[in-house]
Order: sequence, then C-alpha cells, then structure tokens
Amino acid sequence: MEQEKLERVQQEVNQVIQGKSDVVRKVFAAMLAGGHILMEDIPGVGKTTLATTFAKTLDLRYHRVQFTPDVLPSDILGFSMYQNKTGEFEFHPGSIFCNLFLADEINRTSPKTQSALLEVMEERQASVEGKTWALPDPFFVIATQNPSGSSGTQFLPESQLDRFMICLSMGYPSHQDAVSILKGEVWKQAQERRRVLTAEELKQLQKETEQIYVHDAVYDYIVSLVEETRKPGLFAEGASPRASIALLRMARAMARLEERDFVTAQDVQSVLKEVLGHRVKLGTRARAEGMDTAECIRELILNVKSPRS
Repeated sequence: MEQEKLERVQQEVNQVIQGKSDVVRKVFAAMLAGGHILMEDIPGVGKTTLATTFAKTLDLRYHRVQFTPDVLPSDILGFSMYQNKTGEFEFHPGSIFCNLFLADEINRTSPKTQSALLEVMEERQASVEGKTWALPDPFFVIATQNPSGSSGTQFLPESQLDRFMICLSMGYPSHQDAVSILKGEVWKQAQERRRVLTAEELKQLQKETEQIYVHDAVYDYIVSLVEETRKPGLFAEGASPRASIALLRMARAMARLEERDFVTAQDVQSVLKEVLGHRVKLGTRARAEGMDTAECIRELILNVKSPRS
C-alpha cells in the first residue's frame, strides 16, 4: 500500500508537470530524504507550480515569498510586537513557519535576507530576538533562482548552496506539453490535485527511508566519489562532508522509490549530478577543455571504481 501511494504522488504531480518525470522523482526523493531543493531555471517553466502541486498532494502547509531587494529577515522569520492590552511583547511568526516554504528567485534579495535562511535550513528552527522557535515537522525549502548573470541577480554564498540537498533544472517543455499549457489543461489539472499522503504519513516514510540498508562498500564508494572532487584537475574546489551525507540520504530515497530495501551504486550515480553539481567549481583542466559540470561528473564516475551490485 505504501509503495502504491508513492507511485500515486508522482502520478498526481506528473499530470501537472508534464514531461518532467525525472525532475518530479528526484524532488520527491529529496523530500523523503528530508532535504531542501534548489531549482535554477529561467522564469516561467513551472517551478512554482511544481512546489504548489507537491504541497497539495502531500497535504503540506505552504507559504511562498517572492524575494526582492526590499524583503527583510523579519519578513521571513517573524518579529515581536508590543501589546498595550497585556503589556508584553507578542511574537508574530514569519512566512517560514510552514511545512513547505517556496523562496522564489532567492538570488534577487540581499545577502542579509538570504542569511536568515541558514539556521532555518540546517537546524529547522528560527532565532528571533534572543528566542528560538521550532519549525513545523516536516519542513522543506524549495528555492528557485534565475541563472547566474541574469539582471538583478547575485551569487548565493557557498555556505548556503551547501545546505541544499540537490540542485536541478526543469528546462523548457516539449512541443506537445507547451501546446497543453496554451490550452489551459495544465492549470486545470493543478486545481484538481488531491491529497495522497498526509504530513504524518510522510514523516513515517522518512523514518523508513533512513533505515534502508547500505553495505560498507557503498559507504566507501560515496566517500571516494566526494574525495575525488578534491583532487586537482577537474575541480578547483571540492565537495564537503555534508555532500557525502546528502548523497547517502538521496541514494536511500531513490532505493525506496524503486521498492528496494538496500542501496546500490546505481542509486548513488543517479543523483550524483544533482547532489554535487552546485557544490563544486570547475578546475583549470575542465575549463581549458570546455567541459561543463555534467561532463565532469560523468568523468568522476568513470574515475572511481564502483562496488559490485
């Protein structure tokens, strides 16, 4: 029954986000792994629709903030206001207090506002005026950013990028999917989405995903892949130990979606680009040969011996 519900969640979202089943699968896997998602794409390809559809399908309380230069940390975290009737300060929670927070165009706001999300994403709590407030459980951030170099954007700091479990791109729709969008079929489908899982059921699935068996050889393989990014050549800056943890959790989630109770090297390889792509910087050799991040990660897979299935 649980596996049937996992399939139904993806089917519900795929009916809205047509032709992007691999993206939908990996976003759902990141949720099962308890991670945050960064989506880098041009405006208008369905990133917000993807988030709202998942929120409806998983019965998650959802808030969206359009990040602009004038958005303040207090808009995100909340603030305390003095109440004349009680003579005390009352805390007014910010938009971050929800299950699914969509930070739209996060790289258009100020570094001060971006940094307000650092503790939130790592600790699942918000510190406001000397007090700490726990966030709802489950809690996810789906952030979108326009491609680097777009008007009005700035780079996210490495410390913030590292807190996103995966980074992916949706890309343009196919011709037929674009025709469906013009006919209004996608919007109609989005309004008709039904709940498949409750938040409590999702939390239980997250716990089960954490228990999926990982052989010592696979642990070693994950660490070897991440260590390979730190060697000179392909990459100028390698991935941190947090990347190893993200890779392990995503591999477990992919195994869960495949209805397996153990992780394979293929599970690790299937999410390597999404987990490492935003955490590494291309080295001199890669730039000289005109290689992009995806090509470097494919070579990374070839360079590191994988364990036998």
